[in-house]
Amino acid sequence: MATKTKYSDSFFQSLNKLTGIPMSKLKSYAKENNPFNILEHPGVVEPSYRQLEKINKLNEFIASYNVLKLDQENEKITFKSPNDSGKYFASLLGGVKDKERFLVAFLDNSNSIIELRTVSQGTTNMAVVYPRDILKMALANDCSSIMLSHNHPGGSLKASSEDIALTQRIVDIFRPLDIKVLDHIIVGGYSFSSMAENGVLPNDRMDVANYEPIKLSAAEENQVEYTSVDEEIEL
Repeated sequence: MATKTKYSDSFFQSLNKLTGIPMSKLKSYAKENNPFNILEHPGVVEPSYRQLEKINKLNEFIASYNVLKLDQENEKITFKSPNDSGKYFASLLGGVKDKERFLVAFLDNSNSIIELRTVSQGTTNMAVVYPRDILKMALANDCSSIMLSHNHPGGSLKASSEDIALTQRIVDIFRPLDIKVLDHIIVGGYSFSSMAENGVLPNDRMDVANYEPIKLSAAEENQVEYTSVDEEIEL
C-alpha cells in the first residue's frame, strides 16, 4: 500500500507540473476513481483549455514513445557468439584503410547494444584511446558489459601486443565495477578475428586502473601468434 501511495504521489506531482492541474483536484478525483482516467479521459477533471492542450500533448508524447520503443525492441542487435559480434563490427569497419578506428559497444544484461560509439579515429597506423571517456560513456549507459573493436588498415587479423595491453588496461578499469569486457574484435579487410575465441582476451584485473591515454599502433612486428579455437564461445 505504501509503494502504491508513493507512485501515486509521484504521478500526481508530475501531472501537476506538466499540465498545471491543481494537486487538490487530482487527488480528489483519484479518491474514488482510477487516476489514469485523467490522461485517458481528461474531461473528468474539467480542465481549462490550456490544461487540456497540455494533456493532449503529453498523451501524444507517450504514444510516440511507446511506438518508438516497440520499434527499437524489434530492431535490437544482440550478440550471442563471437561470430555475431565479428560480423557486426566487420560490417562497420570492413575495408577501412585510410585510418584506424576504435569502436565500443555498450551492452545490457542480455548482450544487446544500448549504444555504439566511435571513441577514436587515428591515422593508418595509430589511434589514441582515452579510457576516461570510455568510462564516462559506460556509466552514462548503465551498461552490464562492453565490446571493443578496431581495424587494422594493413589487413592483418592478428592481435598485436599493444592490442592486448590496451584491452588489459580497459579490463583493469571496468572489472572493479562489475562491467565485463566480453571481447575485442580485430577487423582486417572484410574479415575479423575474436580475441576471446583465440584465447588472448585478458579476463582478470592485473593492475590498478590507469586512465592515461593509450596509443594503439598497428605495427605488424608486435603481433601475437595464436591458433584459432574451433568451438564457439557463448558471450
